[in-house]
Amino acid sequence: MPSPPRSEITPEALVFSRRRFLAGLGAAAAGVALAACAPSPGAPAPGDEALPTRTPPPDVLTPEDDANAYNNYYEFSTNKSAVRGLAADLETAPWTVEVGGLVRNPSAYLVEDLLTRFAQEERVERMRCVEGYSMVIPWLGFPLARLLEEVEPTEKAGYVRFEALVDPEHMPGQRGRTFDWPYTEGLRLDEARHDLAILATGAYDQLLTPQKGGPIRLVVPWKYGFKSIKAIVRIDLVAEQPTTFWNAYAPNEYGFYSNVNPEV
Repeated sequence: MPSPPRSEITPEALVFSRRRFLAGLGAAAAGVALAACAPSPGAPAPGDEALPTRTPPPDVLTPEDDANAYNNYYEFSTNKSAVRGLAADLETAPWTVEVGGLVRNPSAYLVEDLLTRFAQEERVERMRCVEGYSMVIPWLGFPLARLLEEVEPTEKAGYVRFEALVDPEHMPGQRGRTFDWPYTEGLRLDEARHDLAILATGAYDQLLTPQKGGPIRLVVPWKYGFKSIKAIVRIDLVAEQPTTFWNAYAPNEYGFYSNVNPEV
């Protein structure tokens, strides 16, 4: 699937799926719905638990300017073109990620230390939004599995829960009452240990900028984009499937797994 030019990105006015469930939240929520992501007809069933089994063919990179200018990031705005400017003032250093829960070695990591503690790799991955558009990004980061090896999950751990930053002073999208922050996501432990699941710290040979989820975010390319949580501040190993941000609002629309159909 070639990377679409900006002109082919799905217009927000044509995105209907999420509006259906947000209609019940009232007029304010309906306004938020315009820029959101919802499952497409090609999305797998919510219970699809399969891990990726093949590597997709090489893709043409999305131009960096396009990737910088079009960002789906509700903490800042539902207007994708406004996110870059709104995110510019977010302080991303120093930044600490706490890792705990059902682990033998709970730890707190400064992101700048993670850059040297774990070998950084480039991963060119197509990220798909359930609205129908996608981007091919050259990420820099390291396998999440390496971090999990250090903290040593206990035998009771079955899932990984991720939590993002709450900072309404610098994240204007968090000032309203439509959503309950923080943004949270989760993976099954075996998914988190898969080599394709990475913690990204950069893109396009640069440190990860705030509008793309910097300074550290999850990248799970076999799942729809809302699973790749941005601005991570905490990671916990837990026994039960965790509640996640969009799944809590509409479990029938946003399955916990939300795997991409590899044939689409």
